[in-house]
Amino acid sequence: MDIYVYSDESGVFDYKHNDIFVFGGILFYSKEQRDVCARKYIHVERIIRKNGNYQCGQELKATAVTLSDKGKLFRSVAQYQRFGIVISQNLLLKSIFNTKKDKQRYLDFAYKIGLKRLFEHLMRDGILSADDVNNIYISVDEHTTATNGIYELREAIEREFKCGTHNWNYSTYFPPIFTSLQNVTVSFCNSAKKPLIRSADIIANRLYYVACNKPDDLHKQGIFVVELPES
Repeated sequence: MDIYVYSDESGVFDYKHNDIFVFGGILFYSKEQRDVCARKYIHVERIIRKNGNYQCGQELKATAVTLSDKGKLFRSVAQYQRFGIVISQNLLLKSIFNTKKDKQRYLDFAYKIGLKRLFEHLMRDGILSADDVNNIYISVDEHTTATNGIYELREAIEREFKCGTHNWNYSTYFPPIFTSLQNVTVSFCNSAKKPLIRSADIIANRLYYVACNKPDDLHKQGIFVVELPES
């Protein structure tokens, strides 16, 4: 089985001015499932564009559409596996924000752990098993990670899922969660050309709004949510 993941982010990773940072995404268990969803999403976008007051060719991202249209886009992918990683920045060590490199290293860690918790959840529910997954293809919006950082993110995810990891003092080993995993691919994507990145943008935006304004409803959105730091 090949897994396809599309994700985007919402918020600014800067604890002095922002409390919440979110990754939002959508996951597919086959190329066929992914392609069906993409066609459905484009169809909904066309209806919204036809009936709404949008400029020709305007990208229908969360910041550009009405609340009503945002809801239609959000519901259009409700039948698929959606996920979110919600980071409470005020609970993080302040040293994480010392440098750009430190911040990116933490965001890579958060993304990796969020995906791991999602896969563990799917295995507990019997949707996946450890020997099911051969390849994981991850697509992220091109503005979210520095060019050299994309390779570091891929290596971190592959190490976690394929090789296993040790904790910082090497006293504990965490085995890989997939026994047949061959490759992890992480790619930049231009959201203007990738409808499923736009769907991830809508998911991330919804979670960001709820986390900031109605945190008690965070786990009532029909989305698998990981909150960081973990308690």
